Amino acid sequence: MEWINYHHLLYFWVVAREGGLVPAGKVLRLSHPTLIAQVRTLEEQLGEKLFVKVGRKLELTETGRVAYRYADEIFTLGREMVDAVKGRTVGQALRLEVGVADVVPKLIVRRLLQPALELEQPVRLVCLEDSFEKLLADLALHTLDIVIADAPVPQGSSVRVYSHFLGETGVSFFATKELASSRRRGFPKSLDGAPFLLPLQHLTLRRSLNTWFQRHDVAPHIVGEFEDSALLKAFGADGVGIFAAPSVVEREVMAQYDVQVVGRTEEVKERFYAISAERRLKHPAVVAVSDAAKHRLFAR
Repeated sequence: MEWINYHHLLYFWVVAREGGLVPAGKVLRLSHPTLIAQVRTLEEQLGEKLFVKVGRKLELTETGRVAYRYADEIFTLGREMVDAVKGRTVGQALRLEVGVADVVPKLIVRRLLQPALELEQPVRLVCLEDSFEKLLADLALHTLDIVIADAPVPQGSSVRVYSHFLGETGVSFFATKELASSRRRGFPKSLDGAPFLLPLQHLTLRRSLNTWFQRHDVAPHIVGEFEDSALLKAFGADGVGIFAAPSVVEREVMAQYDVQVVGRTEEVKERFYAISAERRLKHPAVVAVSDAAKHRLFAR
C-alpha cells in the first residue's frame, strides 16, 4: 500500500487555499524554498504536476484540483475529529460542491441553493464559478457534485454527464423610478428607442430578447453589453438603461438595486438546469435543491 506524507499534503493544501507561496508562507511561517521543496516532493510521490506557473501566479492543474478537494476533505475531517473528541460538535457537515455557470444570475443561484442550507443536517456549501465547458470537465472528474446552468448539456458532448431540468421563468424589465415611469405606458412598444443594457450576443438571454424585439417591432437604443449579469444590473441601478432579469426573482432585484418594473413577458423564457455526473440525483442536498426548484421556486 502506498502512503502519503501528510506534512507535504498540508503544505500543498495551504498554498492552494491561500492562493500562492507568499500568503501560505505567512500562515505556515515557512520560507519559499521550504514550501517549494515540500510541494515538489509531493508531486514526485504522486507522479503528477499539481501547480503550473501562469505569469507570476501558481494555478492548480487538473490533477491539482482533484488533490486539493481530497486534501480539503482530509483536513476538514481532522478538525471535526478534534471537535468531536472534545465535545464541540453535534454532527458532521454535509459537503456540497456546486459549479455555477458564469452566465447564471446570482440571485437565481441564491434562491436555488437555499433549500440545501435548510436541511436538518448541516451543509457546508462550496461554490465555484466558471465557464460552462470548464465546469462540465470538472464534473466529469467528480470534483463537483452539481453544476447549475442556463442550458442543458449539448447533444453529442464528449463529457458523460446528465441534465436535470429545474424550471423556467418569464422575464421582467427593470429601470430606475424615473426611467421606468417614462417607459411603462404602452409596453412593449414603449421600449422602442429606450436606453437598454443587454447581455452579450452569444448568450442565451440575448438571443431570446433579440427575437422578442423583432417580433414586437421594437428597436431599443443599446447603451451597453455585458457578460456579467451583476455588473449589468449595477449599471441599471445607476439609471444608465433598462435591463431584463428573471421574473421569479423580481422582488429581490427591486430591493437590491432600487429599481422598478417597466413590464413583463412570458414570451421570453429563462431555463435552468442541474447537471450531474449521475443519471439519478442522489446527494441529499442536490435532491433538496431540485425538489424545491420544481415545486416551489418555479411552480406555477
